[in-house]
Amino acid sequence: MDIERQLLFLLSAIGAFNGFFLSIYFAFFSKLKQVSNYFLSALILVLSIRIIKSVFLYFNGDLAQIYIQIGIAACALIGPFLFLYINTVSTKKLPKWWISHIFPIVVVITVLAIIYPYWSYRKLWSRWILKGIYLQWLLYILFTGYAIRDTLKKLFSRSMKLTRPEIWVLSIFVGVALIWLGYNIGSYTSYIVGAFSSSFVFYLIILFWVFKRDKKAMFFEEQTKYANKKIESQEAKSIRVNLEEIITSKELFKNPNLKLNEVASQLNVLPHYLSQFLNDNLGKSFSLYINEYRIEEAKRLLKTENNYTTEAIGYECGFNSKSTFFTTFKKITGVTPSKYKLSHS
Repeated sequence: MDIERQLLFLLSAIGAFNGFFLSIYFAFFSKLKQVSNYFLSALILVLSIRIIKSVFLYFNGDLAQIYIQIGIAACALIGPFLFLYINTVSTKKLPKWWISHIFPIVVVITVLAIIYPYWSYRKLWSRWILKGIYLQWLLYILFTGYAIRDTLKKLFSRSMKLTRPEIWVLSIFVGVALIWLGYNIGSYTSYIVGAFSSSFVFYLIILFWVFKRDKKAMFFEEQTKYANKKIESQEAKSIRVNLEEIITSKELFKNPNLKLNEVASQLNVLPHYLSQFLNDNLGKSFSLYINEYRIEEAKRLLKTENNYTTEAIGYECGFNSKSTFFTTFKKITGVTPSKYKLSHS
């Protein structure tokens, strides 16, 4: 292998492995466990698998069949994960139909790999199946582009400035689109595009750390600041009913360490979306909302339970200290727990 080929191999392989590390970060080490981060992790992972398969196949024609099949399967999932990631970031909630974009593709690719393995039916894969996969990938790119059409317009507008989350989303979108183009403009470049993909992943890493170091609103690490706009009444009503049902039926408020992320997960919405609903539609913080349930339970116990001390009732209702219980109770009811119990004895 000459120097040029060695350098090309090195750059491509580094890009793929950097992608693996970035994928692991978003899946396991990102501070805020947003659903969108998991789709981003999956997107970078399948891109990396596809890239490294192409690189090794170009430099080693005897690559085992199983690795080629895995690479093709990963290629079939790039478009869906791109679309789901951008859609989740835009809507701030997990689509109920997300599995329908992933499961059928996995099933079809698995069945085809079993019935028509790549090496035995190479012409079939080259002429039809791979072309179908690239067409599907292109359609998802177009659907994603339509979903972020307003952001794309800002690229050509002098009066509107892109926000940092928009810069990140556009970087992902444009990078994936260019990688698709690289795999479709020729047989040679379809494998050497691994070197370009290396640059794309390296760019994402630099962009990520620049945003992170700046400590300003970075949408996948810190809470996004929403515009002063309430969630539509019908949707807000649905969230409110489901939220009350979850809190009361499971008595989540009795957990002294209850977090907004946990409740959002059970509601099947993003934490930011639940926070927006509580603040804009109910005018309450998450802690106040939960404490109101705890105080209602405490009021019930103070009136009905004579064998519990006041302090024990506070712990029973989800408060982690006597002082917090007394302070919160008086703030919400206007009286201390002892006075409340005395007035209802």
